[in-house]
Amino acid sequence: MSGKARPETATALSAGPTLEFKVHFRNGDRGRRRLKRGARVSSTEANPGRIPRISRLMALALHFDDLIRKGVVKDYSDLARLGGVSRARISQIMDLLNLSPDIQEEILFLPRTTHRRDRVTERQIRNVVAEIGWESQWELWVKHRDKL
Repeated sequence: MSGKARPETATALSAGPTLEFKVHFRNGDRGRRRLKRGARVSSTEANPGRIPRISRLMALALHFDDLIRKGVVKDYSDLARLGGVSRARISQIMDLLNLSPDIQEEILFLPRTTHRRDRVTERQIRNVVAEIGWESQWELWVKHRDKL
C-alpha cells in the first residue's frame, strides 16, 4: 500500500460525528507532556501566593511525628537519613511540636505569602520554641505576631 489515504476512508471519517472539547497540556513524569481534558486553570487564580515555609515545616513536623508513632521510622536518625539532612536539622524541625497547640494552629493557617519574604520565619520564632510554658510561649508569640 502506498502512503496515501484511500478516498472512501477519508470520506467516511469526515462524514461521522464530531466531538469538540477543550484540552491543555501538563508536564508529567520525566518531562513528558500529558494531554488533559478541560481548560487550563491559571495558577494565579487557583492559589495566589505560596504557603509560608514555617507552615510547611510545621506540617512536616506533625507528619514526622506520625511516622515515628506508627513505627514507619524508628527515630530522628532514620528521618535524617531518608531526608538527606542532619539529625540536628530534624531536631530543629521537630522542636516546633513543643509549641502550644494554639500557636501550632496559627502557624499552619498563616496567610499565603505574596511578596518575596515570609512574614514569619523559623529563626524568628526559635526563642518562642525554646520557652517551656505555653502561657509564656503565647506571650512571646503575640509580641512577635503584632510586630508584623
